[in-house]
Amino acid sequence: MTESTRSTEPQQADMPEWEKRFRAPRVSLPDWAEDAPHRSLFVSNATGTYELYAWDRATGEQRQVTHRANGTTDGVLSPDGEWIWWFDDKDGDEFGVWRRRPFGAELVVGDVDDPGVPGLDPSYPAGLAIGRDGRTAVVGRSTDEDGSTIHVARAGDATVEIYRHRESAGVGDLSHDGSLIAVEHTEHGDAMHSALKVLRPDGSAVAELDDTEGGTVELGLEVLGFAPVDGDSRLLIGHQRRGHWEPLVWDVATGEQTDLGLDLPGDVAAEWYPDGSALLIAHSFEARSDLWRYDLASGELTRVPTPPGTVSGATARPDGTVEYLWSSAAEPSTVRSTTGEIVLDPPGQKSPGSVPVEDVWVEGPGGRVHALIQKPAGVTGPLPTVFEIHGGPTWHDSDSFAAGPAAWVDHGYAVVRVNYRGSTGYGRAWTDALKHRVGLIELEDIAAVRAWAVTSGLADPDRLILTGGSWGGYLTLLGVGTQPDAWALGIAAVPVADYVTAYHDEMEALKAMDRTLLGGTPEEVPERFEASSPLTYVDAVKVPVYISAGVNDPRCPIRQIDNYVTRLAAREAVHEVYRYDAGHGSLVVDERIKQVRLELDFAERHLGK
Repeated sequence: MTESTRSTEPQQADMPEWEKRFRAPRVSLPDWAEDAPHRSLFVSNATGTYELYAWDRATGEQRQVTHRANGTTDGVLSPDGEWIWWFDDKDGDEFGVWRRRPFGAELVVGDVDDPGVPGLDPSYPAGLAIGRDGRTAVVGRSTDEDGSTIHVARAGDATVEIYRHRESAGVGDLSHDGSLIAVEHTEHGDAMHSALKVLRPDGSAVAELDDTEGGTVELGLEVLGFAPVDGDSRLLIGHQRRGHWEPLVWDVATGEQTDLGLDLPGDVAAEWYPDGSALLIAHSFEARSDLWRYDLASGELTRVPTPPGTVSGATARPDGTVEYLWSSAAEPSTVRSTTGEIVLDPPGQKSPGSVPVEDVWVEGPGGRVHALIQKPAGVTGPLPTVFEIHGGPTWHDSDSFAAGPAAWVDHGYAVVRVNYRGSTGYGRAWTDALKHRVGLIELEDIAAVRAWAVTSGLADPDRLILTGGSWGGYLTLLGVGTQPDAWALGIAAVPVADYVTAYHDEMEALKAMDRTLLGGTPEEVPERFEASSPLTYVDAVKVPVYISAGVNDPRCPIRQIDNYVTRLAAREAVHEVYRYDAGHGSLVVDERIKQVRLELDFAERHLGK
């Protein structure tokens, strides 16, 4: 970093290890400009708040380019490397406009960058693609009033709306020559499984693809990117035809589909090498991942060497090298290259490591459940144990570094993370299984792992904490209500607490997801919303509950959390609430540390060790 952006955080000499992990400098995988690969954009917490940084690899200069009280992480670098686009919302509410600034412009705190597309009203973002001509942008938007819209903006011309639908949709990609626009949409009403459209910039249709199994069951499709060659109509997409995510090449002009037939278990994604001759394959299986190179001419699949653990992102550079963001549960994340070098090494004290993760497979009511276990080194059970439940729900825990679980381990707790039904990475059937009995199915799997943790001698049954953020926070509140004798404490961050009110207050894309998960609106299937809502079971809660919430959160809005807390207070149930001025989580390091400290303190006061 340049001197002006070096961290001003306090000295770490006497700081506990868990706090050092949060304060340690972190960077994202750098994005690079297609036609100016020496220019990159990345996210860093160098100042104590996560912001966007420009990096000129030719000179080595790295400069902070956004400065907002609650941080900035959504940014896109134009293919010519001349412009940085970033999304400007209000204190984390995710409702705002895209702005842009010249790559080389100095940051002046207090100045406001121009709107990327003047005249477009604020909205929730639904994808952005920038043309190589330096004057074209394709902008996806979502609002409660309009549903999903997509607009083409060219400098000097009027902005044109080319797509509109009530259901969720977004920009997938813009072809190399700017003549084709790929759109992911859910016009069929299934927000978990997108279909695809390819449009011209005037909105006229080129091609459509909608996968079904047996003509009735929707299968997911996703846009992975157009070939990086002028005049090339090949679109790389992901599909689920064999029960998990795989890539294929779809020529949208001829309709020809080339199935790669990769013999890899688990989920597989891909992106183009810069010359279009090969694909960089990202393979995820049983909570770990690795990289491969697939030659399109020969069909040869070659491993790209990476250490055991998790690759969270990767990109192929013009010289054929690959840069990737890697970590394991024991080792903090780093941006590495296949040259053997560390790509970005921000200044400051490095993050301490943690303990490795252990794999456990438990028989559950819907099949084998994969759990990841961390515990203090050299300590035998039974231990106070934290069930740290991931969000999503379409996500999964992996063998990757996480400062939160590491903090619990530092304080003497075992940590159990469960990839319940609904998690990704274990096949389409596992991910799709939670429909209609939302929340209850996930808790069945968590209960099976809980039983194993107790009978194996790992966990003290009287000192079990259920915790998580977002969907994990939702499962925490639902769990302490539906399994009141199973847990000693509940600690929920940004949760769904009152499902009906959450539905009415949340952003439009999440309403569509809830209709898919539950089979309709609260008015259409009230019994399902009631069965899946933590508010239904709030009077059964026996244990102390801690809740943290962002007052500007559009995903798990504050009103529905207040409704739940009011019910706890009415019967004088033991609970604490912490509200903070941000959205669905904070990008400010001090705030993140404060929240972890409050959670650890709550557990110590009510549970002890």
